[in-house]
Amino acid sequence: MHTPKTRREFLGDAAGITAAAMVGTHAIGAVHAGGGDTIQVALVGCGGRGSGAAADVLSVGRGPIRLVAMTDVFEDRLTASHTALAEEIQSGLDVAPERRFVGFDGYRHAMDCLRPGDVVILATPPAFRWVHFAYAIEKGLNVFMEKPISVDGPSSRRMLELAERAGQKNLKVAVGLMSRHSRPLQELARRVQAGELGEIISQHGYRMQGPIVNFRSLPKPEGISELDYQIRRFHSFLWASGGAFNDFFIHIIDQLCWMKGAWPEKAQALGGRHYRSRADGVPYIDQNFDSYAVEYTYPDGTKMMFDGRNIDGCQDRFMSYMHGTKASAIVSANGDCGTPSRIHTRRDFSRDSLVWQSEVPPGQENPYRNEWHDFINAIRDNVAYNEARRGIEASLVCNMGRMAAHTGREITFKEMLECKHEFAPGVAQLTKDSEAPVMPDATGRYPVPQPGIVTDREY
Repeated sequence: MHTPKTRREFLGDAAGITAAAMVGTHAIGAVHAGGGDTIQVALVGCGGRGSGAAADVLSVGRGPIRLVAMTDVFEDRLTASHTALAEEIQSGLDVAPERRFVGFDGYRHAMDCLRPGDVVILATPPAFRWVHFAYAIEKGLNVFMEKPISVDGPSSRRMLELAERAGQKNLKVAVGLMSRHSRPLQELARRVQAGELGEIISQHGYRMQGPIVNFRSLPKPEGISELDYQIRRFHSFLWASGGAFNDFFIHIIDQLCWMKGAWPEKAQALGGRHYRSRADGVPYIDQNFDSYAVEYTYPDGTKMMFDGRNIDGCQDRFMSYMHGTKASAIVSANGDCGTPSRIHTRRDFSRDSLVWQSEVPPGQENPYRNEWHDFINAIRDNVAYNEARRGIEASLVCNMGRMAAHTGREITFKEMLECKHEFAPGVAQLTKDSEAPVMPDATGRYPVPQPGIVTDREY
């Protein structure tokens, strides 16, 4: 089984914290990114995801590409990213010290180094996505944005408006849901659409594992502000990331929706916080549940069952499959898009019932690289390319399942989109000295979901 290096692995877990980045007038003479001209790239958010995406775009061989600007809220993240890229890539890194920006306004400085038609990578925690996307559209830039795209109803509505605006300006927008660029999954999707499974009658997705990256957090230590602590540990805070649910589960949920060719219209769910302190009694203060179980319902009544868990010592399961009236399929055999994908005539996936197994075309094994090849080809050929809407809708489906678990209520897609509770309404105005969007109580703990008690919002 081929398992490509993930963006999170690029700098290791410690650097997988993408920081909210930063503004200015530091243009360096970029040119329009058409034909054989150089495409210049700015990286906004220098954690593992952003750094991995930067390495991936510089691997695309169609015409010259240069990374010319980088920005992050934290100087140590920016420095670590630049150092790792310098060691990893052979050419295309051209980020002079004066084009490395630190601070919440640095996103403007970095994008101001580009000209219309160039590319910006948006890889900060998703709370900042709409702010940075709006400025990129204003500057006429093509955008690669990491998932998730939005964390609540208000930010989702803003992003949908921005996606429409980007399309009207013929800007190319890519979203880091790399499963959609896995060649085996693309072939499986074609076979499903051709009717080889018949009518899909059930889907099952799993991401069950131990705690990873910043799923759990201990009380804030001395010497760091609340805001800095929460951004560094963004997986622990719903306002910053949508929590573990959005960040960890979106790939499996999105790929099953893709195979079905529809978005669920409602969700009911449960979840719980089972182990909320270390053995020595020091509490975990993050806002995540340790386990989630969601029943999604499509408009035709078909169910998608998703189970997510982050608990040590339990059996791991990280895969997806589905059953149809004619056949069944393994979508991802292991991981977010692990090969091989398979079609079986029996629902137990026995070896003797195998009728098709995916093969990976030579040179297209890595879906992280594939999405960049597809994106750059669209820019070079000036063809319509806008993945923003489906990325936003995938994020909304995650928001819907998470809110159903956190409130104990059935939540519809429409209700999630129209939800008025905004986790961080002042995110566009945050500075280094700002109060964090969520503050702890006297014991150092943050508000957590209370299903059945708080039912009109998540905390």
